[in-house]
Amino acid sequence: MSGHYWISAPHSRRREQLRDALGLPGPSLTADAHRRLRGPYTAAGTLLREIAPEILRARPELADRHYIELQQSTHELTPLVPPLVRGIQEQSSAGEISRYPARLHSLRVAHGLVEFLLAALPDAKGVPRTLVVTNVEHADVTDQEFLAVALRRIPAQLLTIVVCSGPEPLREQPGEVSVSLPDALATYATSVTGPAETGAGAEAGAEPERDGAPSAVAEDPAEIRRAARAYVDGDCVGDEPGPAAAYAALTPSERAALHERRAGELTERVEAGETSLRLGALPYHLLRGTDPVGAGVAAARRALDHCKYLGFYHISAEISEAARALLTAEEHPDTWWYFIREASACLAAGGRPDESAALQHEARTRTLSATHHMKLAYETGMLYARHYPPERRDESLARAWVNQAISISDLLPDPDERAFFSVFNRNGLALVEVRAGRPDEALRLLDEGIERLDRELGLGKRSWHRTGLRYNRAQVNTMSGRLTEALEDYAEILAADEGFSDHYFNRGVILRKLGRAQEAVDEFTRTLSLEPPFPEAFYNRGDARLELGDAKGALADFDRALELDPGHPEASLGRAGILADLGDTAAALESVTGGLAQHPQHPYLLSLRGRLLAEEGDVSAAREALEAALRNDPELAEAWAVRAELAYLDGDLDLSVADFDRAVELADRADFRFNRGVVHEAAGRYGEAAADFEVALAATGDPDAQSHLDSCLRAAGRARA
Repeated sequence: MSGHYWISAPHSRRREQLRDALGLPGPSLTADAHRRLRGPYTAAGTLLREIAPEILRARPELADRHYIELQQSTHELTPLVPPLVRGIQEQSSAGEISRYPARLHSLRVAHGLVEFLLAALPDAKGVPRTLVVTNVEHADVTDQEFLAVALRRIPAQLLTIVVCSGPEPLREQPGEVSVSLPDALATYATSVTGPAETGAGAEAGAEPERDGAPSAVAEDPAEIRRAARAYVDGDCVGDEPGPAAAYAALTPSERAALHERRAGELTERVEAGETSLRLGALPYHLLRGTDPVGAGVAAARRALDHCKYLGFYHISAEISEAARALLTAEEHPDTWWYFIREASACLAAGGRPDESAALQHEARTRTLSATHHMKLAYETGMLYARHYPPERRDESLARAWVNQAISISDLLPDPDERAFFSVFNRNGLALVEVRAGRPDEALRLLDEGIERLDRELGLGKRSWHRTGLRYNRAQVNTMSGRLTEALEDYAEILAADEGFSDHYFNRGVILRKLGRAQEAVDEFTRTLSLEPPFPEAFYNRGDARLELGDAKGALADFDRALELDPGHPEASLGRAGILADLGDTAAALESVTGGLAQHPQHPYLLSLRGRLLAEEGDVSAAREALEAALRNDPELAEAWAVRAELAYLDGDLDLSVADFDRAVELADRADFRFNRGVVHEAAGRYGEAAADFEVALAATGDPDAQSHLDSCLRAAGRARA
């Protein structure tokens, strides 16, 4: 057998037996994916800590290429790669952060890690050829994304991946799914399942008894303590019933002492350089140690701040709720508020708005603070303005909540806080105005906010928010067609925040709209130097290169976009268009088929499929594709034009002209005019034909248009004579 594998069985010992029977290539490395151990990228980090230091010493160019994803996933590698650019953080006050990454940032990190492995493993000596990942049902979303991408993109001949989990079906990540691990396993891995063990191992994985002496261990107190200590030393992730039952049999104080002891050991390892333990096992044990509300909550807060800053929103929300479970709004109001608000913000950013709304409601019922209610009103407004899926967004509700936030902020007693939050909340109202189709009003709010902060706050205060206002103004200027003004905004933004890839990407989009394609290519290239790979950057650079006549470069970029997202419809369309123009119809059809597999109703892909099938002579299938395209987009001019060509070939000149009329009405292109002129000429309507050929000739200077025009004028003259 060969390939990747998914082993599912009720107990780890049984999964090990099934794994050993596969005859996997060596050497192998086992990585426990339980997020309790090191939080985000627990499994991926285990692999990278094992292989990356030696690889980076031997191939330093990989450090330059993959510095972002390596240090964000595996903090221990930070000294081995170039530092991240954090200009605005250096200008901001302590605790101020200008912005957080997009929800899909962690998926981009996953692709970057996979591309590091693809580049590094072929020539590396002594590295694992099999990666066994256990406890995958307990993995963080970041490891789920990494495994899903790795299963699809890494050939088993290079690295065989063995995913191990319990017998229950793997659940999808919560909220919006970035990439599906269950789907990847079903598509790219061979399933290996095993029944529960019988006999001595039959009780494996059973829930430990919680009261009295455990049935799965001896009655000897010393043996119980030894087994319980082993369970805690394993960070409580083992599924052997004896140690778990022994742990449950201890008193709360005895369990706390074991956790405190383990936390001390982990602290020593953190101080020795294993810093990723601060994101998993260390806060886990401190939250259960002898000072959970003090040392435990402080450790959780450090882990939360780190993970949220990097855009690891699911684990951030989980850490927040674990800490908040030890607090009450009455006894610890400030800390309780911090964690419930952070959990709510992370759930919203992570694509889980309903869970965020539930926490916001809970917070409202537990606080009388005007400032808290102001912040909650703003955040609920943002749920309705941006975080809910489009069909659930509500401009009226968003406006109502944001107005409430504004009314409270205008009453704050501290003048600096009043100025800041009044502007901040009106910034949210500007987003609502954009959603309502009132960009001029949004710009007024943003301009007034920038002016007020400059006037009322001291230089250097809230630097990140001043930049944020300009960023929002740049976006509104872009949406309203004020492209030159948007570029001016980005020039100011980049002076303060040069390390954020989105700014360069957005500038590239603007420059393309202005017809400055080469500058756009440069901006997209800069984007890709500041962010792990993502398909939109490659697609947009490819489209700009195509505009410059660089079909080879465009094709390479479209291919890269499709490596990252095989169903990317625009990249599939662009790639197919180039291949069709090069005469490779079969490859073009293959690209279209790949895009339609993910987006079966995409009108442009359907239209191109119709065109290509028509060129192949499959007229019936071509018509079917074109009809489907027009059902999904009745104003798609290209589909009308191709359908007109088919009618012409069938000899139905009236239908052909009618379809070309519709195409020209939607997009008055020279090629449509030329082809309609051909149909008119064939029908003997020489005056109409000459008018079309004249327009086509003026636009293109095409000698064929000149020839047809001359012929029609002669024929029209003969008809008059």
